[in-house]
Amino acid sequence: MHGVEPIPADNADPDQWPSSPLPGEDPVAAQGEGRRRGFGIGLLKGMVTTARVLMRPTHTAEYPDVRPELPPRSRGVIALVEENCTVCMLCSRECPDWCIYIDSHKETIPATTPGGRERQRNMLDRFAIDFSLCMYCGICIEVCPFDALFWSPSFEYAELDLRDLLHERERLRQWVTTVPAPPPLDPAAPEPKELAAAERAAAKALAAASRPAGAEAPAGAVERPERPPRTPRADRPARPPRVAPADGAPNPPEATS
Repeated sequence: MHGVEPIPADNADPDQWPSSPLPGEDPVAAQGEGRRRGFGIGLLKGMVTTARVLMRPTHTAEYPDVRPELPPRSRGVIALVEENCTVCMLCSRECPDWCIYIDSHKETIPATTPGGRERQRNMLDRFAIDFSLCMYCGICIEVCPFDALFWSPSFEYAELDLRDLLHERERLRQWVTTVPAPPPLDPAAPEPKELAAAERAAAKALAAASRPAGAEAPAGAVERPERPPRTPRADRPARPPRVAPADGAPNPPEATS
């Protein structure tokens, strides 16, 4: 029946949909006219876009002769400040790609005062990052509690061999010189508590050093007496042995050292 259009498929091109014929018009001729009209509009839109882009200046950068100007906080490569690393393993545990490899050993530090305890410290043996696996998410830098990892905007470390993208700590230390300085703090921001506490401690130490010997402390200052050194455990007197009480006798009190 004339005037009835077939329902187009969902994935059909809209320009190829049949147009509604006028009363008394042949449906086949109306359908061909609609296709020609849609093709002309699409061609005109494409020519307008081409003319608009043709008048714009080009933005081609002839790398490496022209170096790109990257933002200061670009994620290029990860730098390691080895002196700040305490081998806490947080970065290695939180890495979603498991591309950080850390080896360490423990060293015993002798006591600095008589009767003091010896301390153990973790010593870094290996710190490596495999950049062929790294996804540059920055989680390791965010979770580091001692500021041992930093982003560097350097990106020119491509290799011909994939295995050369494994950077050991010697190479990670070289990227520290390319780390940009941190942005200045907001002048309206409050002073950090750590900085205020350090300034108070420095002022107190300076006042104590500048005070002459035998002079009285200023009003309100509380001087704590120096604690005597602890007696080594080997030099302490031995506790007397306990004697079993006789039948019916009360237990004697223990001697206190």
